[in-house]
This record gives sequence, C-alpha cells and structure tokens, in this order.
Amino acid sequence: MVACVNHVVNVKNNFERRIGIWPAGFDKDDILYCNTAFGDYPHYLPGEQKSGQFTGWMLLNYQHPVSVSSTYGAFAANNAVDENIKTYWCAATANAGEWIQTDLGEIATVHAIQINYADQDADILGKRTDIYHQYRLWHSTDGKNWQLLHDKSRNRKDVPHDYVEFTKPVKTRYIKLENIHMANGKFAISGLRVFGKGNGTTPADVKQFMVLRQQSDKRNAWLKWFPADDAYAYNIYYGIAPDKLYNSIMVYDASEYYLKALDKQITYYFTIESLNKNGVSKRSPVIKIE
Repeated sequence: MVACVNHVVNVKNNFERRIGIWPAGFDKDDILYCNTAFGDYPHYLPGEQKSGQFTGWMLLNYQHPVSVSSTYGAFAANNAVDENIKTYWCAATANAGEWIQTDLGEIATVHAIQINYADQDADILGKRTDIYHQYRLWHSTDGKNWQLLHDKSRNRKDVPHDYVEFTKPVKTRYIKLENIHMANGKFAISGLRVFGKGNGTTPADVKQFMVLRQQSDKRNAWLKWFPADDAYAYNIYYGIAPDKLYNSIMVYDASEYYLKALDKQITYYFTIESLNKNGVSKRSPVIKIE
C-alpha cells in the first residue's frame, strides 16, 4: 500500500506540483500509518529484501561548494544544493557543454545521484512526447582528472527528476553534471543531490529537546532543541503513542519548528534525531505532551 501526496512548488505556475509516494499500511491495531521519514532519500524498492526501508545513504553535498560553467541572472550556483525545490541554478544557455560541479569536501562513498531539472525560459505547454534530457556525469578525486561516471548522452526520454544508482559505489570527491541536451529552455538545475556515506562519525545526539504546546489552541506547538554542531538536519517524529510515531518532519539548519497540525483532544509523543553525511544519531527519549 502506498500514499500519494501533491507537493506545492508554485514558482512558474500556481498549479506547479510534484507527486510524492511513500509506504503506507495498517498496524496491528488497525491504525493507518505512512512512513515519510527520509521520504525523498533513496529507499529499497518493493520486492527487495528490505522493501520500503531507507537505504541509509545520506546527502553528501548539502550546502557544499559549487562551480558552474556560467550563471543566468540571479539563479546562483548554490541554489542547486540548498534542498529547496523552489530555488534553482540556471546556466546562461541551453548549449551542450554547460556544466555544474559539486565538491563533497572529502573523498566519500557515492551510491546514487539525483538530478532535479528546473524550468527557465521553457515555452511549451501541455503533454508532449518529443522532449528529452541528455547529460553525462563525471567524477574526480582531485577536481582535475575526470572519469566518466554515467553516460546518458543518447537518452531519448523526458527525465526531469532522474535518479542514478550505482551497482558498485564509487569513492570520489567531485561530481560534475555536463549538459548535452535540454528538454526545453535553458540548462537549469534545482537539485544536484549526491547520496552515500562520509568517512567521519555520526552526529551528536540532540540535547534539551522540548515541545511547548499552545494552551489557547492545542493544535499548535513550538518545538525547540539545542543544535548539534556536526548536524545538517534533524528528523522530528511524533504520534499518538510511544510506539506509533508515524508522523515525521525533516528540518534543515534550524533548532526550532512551529507545528500546526495537531488534534486538540489528543495526547502526543515526540522524539528527535540529528543527521549528517556520516549517518544518524540516536533518537532522544520520547516525551509526552498533553
């Protein structure tokens, strides 16, 4: 069973959306649940031994240095690694040879890469069957000597959110995406996402996690915690019982979150964990909020 949700982008058009799909089902008490934790990170496919589970591959290049062949207007290079679907980098042209390069900061083990294209100066409307993206992925350990990692220069399909998973992971530091052909408009990327494992330690556990529920309107709560220096994001889990923490929120570069999704009459339970490119911390002790 899966759950599908429309995600609002609303940049180029009021109806601009993306569809998200997550594992869903009923637990032993017939409570409906949906597992959205690490929802846009790599998961094992149905039919595999770990069907629907998170692979454990972390985002290796969040807010890391980016180099590009050119830039159009204010669509800056770092927009491609900020984990915001509403922002993007754009090259000055749609020409073959335009490129974007991301630095992982160290040699890491790369398992997969996701390329999220963006629309800039696109001028087509409606369903089309004659549009396609073509590109090459390169990698380097020193930023000077490059090896071909994945070749899609002969692709004839529309792949606006392409995902490439490697049968054998590669140890590298730099990833470069080279444009060959754009489906329409200029060469623009909203996300060049590199997944795998770093070589360091997992982040410190979150300390002083607290949930302050608004007494005048119990649908709202203010969540606060002491940030971990070595974390780039946090997963907050909550639910109606300590063993039913079926709701999750991923928060980047913050130490607070204002939640407006609770039921007035229900007691909730919360916990939090920190994330970095090396893995995930232990979850904090579950706290009860009435």
